[in-house]
Amino acid sequence: MLQRCGYNLLLALALPFVWLRLFVKARREPSYLARRGERFGRVPAEVGRNVIWFHTVSAGETIGAAPVIKALQRRLPGERLLVTTMTPAGSEAVRAHLGDGVDHCYAPYDFPWAVARFVRRVRPRALVLMETELWPNTIRAAHGSGAAVALINARLSERSARGYRRIGGLMRQTLAHVDRVVCQYADTSQRFAALGVAPERLHVTGSVKFDVHPPQDIGEQVAALRERWAGERPVWIAGSTHPGEEEAVLAAHAALLRQFPRLLLVLAPRHPSRTTEVLRLCAAQGLRAARLSHPEAAARTEVLLVDEMGRLPHLYGVADVALLGGSLVPVGGHNPIEAALHGLPMLMGPHRFNWVEVAKRFADAGCLGHVSRSTLAPAVAALLADPDERCRQGEQARQTVARNRGALERVLTHLEALAGR
Repeated sequence: MLQRCGYNLLLALALPFVWLRLFVKARREPSYLARRGERFGRVPAEVGRNVIWFHTVSAGETIGAAPVIKALQRRLPGERLLVTTMTPAGSEAVRAHLGDGVDHCYAPYDFPWAVARFVRRVRPRALVLMETELWPNTIRAAHGSGAAVALINARLSERSARGYRRIGGLMRQTLAHVDRVVCQYADTSQRFAALGVAPERLHVTGSVKFDVHPPQDIGEQVAALRERWAGERPVWIAGSTHPGEEEAVLAAHAALLRQFPRLLLVLAPRHPSRTTEVLRLCAAQGLRAARLSHPEAAARTEVLLVDEMGRLPHLYGVADVALLGGSLVPVGGHNPIEAALHGLPMLMGPHRFNWVEVAKRFADAGCLGHVSRSTLAPAVAALLADPDERCRQGEQARQTVARNRGALERVLTHLEALAGR
């Protein structure tokens, strides 16, 4: 009780800084100020009531949840689904992957009054949280309104678990309001059990992200992108990079160009709003860069900078080798499965704590290599110089995805039971 009161007091004190943060983010990405009332519980008129509410945060979680949401729509055609996110990228992903088949708005920040206003308006029948979204007031308000609450595709790193243990009382209260915790793997289940979740509420299904399939237009899109930008050139890609990583990637590319003068780097920052910043880094390395949205310099480009959302799944298909971003800096890594679907050999830095079990499956299959800043260029060079090894690793990547599919059906069984309780 005391921890919850302390948490809400801190939230109240933080309110001016939340507003300030929105304005600061909007300087780089103006869409952060659009629809800002939604972030404080004001729901657009077009959003329905008595919904099954999915909360997916940003683009990665939304893309991962999309197969679950589409399958649930087919299973429960009479249900109205609401998908909330916290970022503009997540909002764009909802429209790109789910279209008008779902209601959508931003989720409220976890202020008690904002969440209460939101829940009164949408009257959720169930709240489905993706991966690690444990917001105490949101969960408490949904549960208190009579909604079933589930955490699906749950993952909890040891690092996150240590943080939750420091506020153990608050987390036990919060998790007591969660009806089912559907975990990706046993390590996450064990950590939730240590936080006080009863065994009968814990389930292990595998990761639904293995059940993602390439977009229907993947073949023609990849062919068009390759014709426009690469032709017969060798290509490597660094996907979903963060500040501090691009410098290492560009330095590696400058070194690789000495061995492979026609090599193209496809560089996709996690946040396209950083495009101008990354262009300056390219110039500092003396590398000719072009934006994906401006194809006129294709023939002379050494770095193709991805400045559009939703293009990474297609661009992996253009590449010969993939570096998974967020792993050379302590972000925790990003999804290897998107690259594996294209049969790419993959490289990852030391920081992969968000994907430990998934990454282990690829590493054990021999198609995910470990690199550091200093070994990145030699690792890419070795793969570019050995087409047979690239082919072998790429096939192992595809087979690993195929072997690990099936979590979607298991998760749907839990959601159907929850919606019909």
